Formats: sequence, structure tokens, C-alpha cells
Amino acid sequence: MLLAVDIGNTNIDLGVFDGRELRANWRFASDIERVADEYAVSLLGLLRAEGLDPSDIGATVMCSSVPDLVPVFEQLCSRYFHVQPMVVGPGTRTGVRIFYEPRELGADRVVDVVAAVRIHGPAPLIIVDLGTATVFDAVSPEGDYLGGAIAPGIGISAQALYERAAKLFRVELEHPRTAIGRNSVNAIQSGIMLGYVALVEGMVARFQKELGGGARVIATGGWARLIAAGTSVFDSVDTTLTLSGLRIVYEMNRGEAS
Repeated sequence: MLLAVDIGNTNIDLGVFDGRELRANWRFASDIERVADEYAVSLLGLLRAEGLDPSDIGATVMCSSVPDLVPVFEQLCSRYFHVQPMVVGPGTRTGVRIFYEPRELGADRVVDVVAAVRIHGPAPLIIVDLGTATVFDAVSPEGDYLGGAIAPGIGISAQALYERAAKLFRVELEHPRTAIGRNSVNAIQSGIMLGYVALVEGMVARFQKELGGGARVIATGGWARLIAAGTSVFDSVDTTLTLSGLRIVYEMNRGEAS
């Protein structure tokens, strides 16, 4: 079985694949203060809860937006699974031509393109990753990565609002019934939730225009389902897109059919 690890700024997504099937997946909070053994305690317990044994893991693949956590998970994989993980980065074969500064492009974004084309294609595609940041990626009809846009994520934007505005307070992030709020809770929900829906719809419309129209729109990331509940702009919601992309990239680089 293959363990795929997507290390993000806020969360770490992990998935175990049995062939093409995602057998199990989990999410941890990213914490650079935790050592490999601490992460291992949590992961090994979750594996056993799914009826899996560490010896079932025959290979691992990862991508990371947090460089400090790469050696932590390399140590975890080596010590507990006795494998050296494939770390997706420059030089990893993905089959995607990139029209963007390669050194500035996160491996997770390339992996998302690989999975989106294979699973949700054909291109052109627009990928909207609603995580710590809200990231828009454009894929050409030929499957090339053209570039994108980056905005603050809904979570950190809401947190900044609560911290910087003395009279405003934390509210549950859910879609309000109306845009015009009659109290502070509804007004905050309207501004945050409907504001982000408008951001997504507006950016997707601009991307569609520049791509010539007809692009399928794929949502992923931890906030994807919440935002998708307030808009019809997405053709698909795939919260395990990056994990699937890691599997495909691993197989490409191992000479296996995906």
C-alpha cells in the first residue's frame, strides 16, 4: 500500500491507497514543534483503527509547503515503515508543462493539476484550492499549467477580522439566509461567506474569459464543501485531489500505469 502525505501550512492530509482505491485518509494540524515520534503515535493509532498494520505500507510519497516538516516525515517513514519517501519537487516527472516561475510554484499545485486532468478532465480546467490561502490555477486545453492567483484564505481572513476589530467577535462560518444582515452575527456571516463566494465566482469568470470559456471548475481544500454550498460555479468538489495526484505522480515515476 502507498501512504501519501500532503504537508500544508495549516493541515497535513494523509491517505493510504490500495492500488487506485483510497482506503483511508486523515487530517492533522501542522506543527513544526512536533517531532517524528509524536506524529507517528497518532498515525499508527489511526492505521490500526482502520485495520491496517505499519507493515502494510510499502511506499510513501509526499509534497510539502512547510520545508521544516519534510525531514520530520522522512524520519517517520524511515523509522516506522522502513521506506524512504518520494518527495515531489523539481526534477520529479509529472507530465505537466509549466508556464510559471518553477522555483516559486508549490509542488502541491502541480500535483493538483496532474490529478485534475486525469480524474476530472479533459482540460481546460480551473482549480480552486480553498485552504490556508485561496488559490486559483489555470490549466490550458493542452494540459499545461498557465499560472494562477492567490488570495488570503477564508479562515485567516476571518481570524484577522476578529483580532483587529474590537467590537466584532468570532461567529460560526455558515451561509446566511440573506445578504443584508439584521445583527452582527448575520452581518459577519454575510460579509465573510457571501464575500468569499463572490470572490470565487468573480475570479472564475475572469479565468474563464482568459481561457476562452468552457473550462471545468474543480474545488478542493478544507473549505471547499462549505463554499460550494453557496455557489453553483463548481463542476466538481474533490477534497482528496492532492492525495490522488500524489498517487499518480508516484506511479508515473515508478513506471507503473495509474
